[in-house]
Amino acid sequence: MRRFSQKKALNFVKEMDAFPKVPESYVETSASGGTVSLVAFTAMALLAFFEFFVYRDTWMKYEYEVDKDFSSKLRINIDITVAMRCQFVGADVLDLAETMVASEGLQYEPVVFELSPQQRQWHRNLLVVQNQLREEHSLQDVLYKSVLRGGPTALPPRAIPHPRGHAHLAALVSHETYNFSHRIDHLSFGEEVPGILNPLDGTEKVCTDHNQMFQYFITVVPTKLETYKVSADTHQYSVTERERVINHATGSHGVSGIFMKYDLSSLMVRVTEQHMPLWQFLVRLCGIVGGIFSTTGMLHNLVGFCVDVVCCRFKLGVYKPKEMVTSAETLACHGTVVQQRDPAAASPTLLPTWY
Repeated sequence: MRRFSQKKALNFVKEMDAFPKVPESYVETSASGGTVSLVAFTAMALLAFFEFFVYRDTWMKYEYEVDKDFSSKLRINIDITVAMRCQFVGADVLDLAETMVASEGLQYEPVVFELSPQQRQWHRNLLVVQNQLREEHSLQDVLYKSVLRGGPTALPPRAIPHPRGHAHLAALVSHETYNFSHRIDHLSFGEEVPGILNPLDGTEKVCTDHNQMFQYFITVVPTKLETYKVSADTHQYSVTERERVINHATGSHGVSGIFMKYDLSSLMVRVTEQHMPLWQFLVRLCGIVGGIFSTTGMLHNLVGFCVDVVCCRFKLGVYKPKEMVTSAETLACHGTVVQQRDPAAASPTLLPTWY
């Protein structure tokens, strides 16, 4: 009884088979079918190979939310070279109420404003990358994922730091000594991320007049960066530049110098590196194999049907009619009907005559 139940269950499972097997004696192969199969298998292999590289790749996901951090302080990282003597230059950081909020941490170092050929080549390469970033914003994702170390600037060795306080030197220094030509080697906010280029990195301005004002209006956006290589709380920013010559006689008032005015955005950007899950990769592979197999099969049947229609219409190939045989031996095997009239009959009588 138990054996009968197992046999019955096995038969039930066989009846549920969605992939019935066709005996090999009923299967007909052809050269065209083999060619299509080779093309299909090749396409499957190539697409599966490329799909593997897509699975290995990652992409950056951007999410926006309200910045709820009101207690932390903003860190400013700046490296700027001004074409003036150190004793004639001063710097400070002011808030909206023009109250000094930072006077320490700034170091003054004697440097050479003119670049050597090697330094100038590095500077040109940096500007090329900056131009590419402005045109192709997706390159920023590559920098986020790679986290490349910045190349050497090849600048001359820095001298011993010479810290000093800020003083308004406009009344003590002749205007003829003003030269606010400058080069911003680096300007960023928050935690520094290696390899990330900022909009003002590599900016170089040369004065056309002694009394000249340079203004940079900066909008800072808090950014949380989370990749497989680094996790940091940093800031991105956009900038608008303006420069003009100070001439009180023509109504252009102001103070000569370099001014960077920044404002913090109320939105925060969360940048995370995403990866395709394994189950999605397997589903895409199944779609590739099944889609190509079904599509090539339908195309092969359609082409075969069209060929059959054309051959049948013009009687080509297997549809070509066989030639009629008219030899004497063949005629001897067939009967010939001869008409013979009977005067007494109302209609002629047909008599077969055999040879």
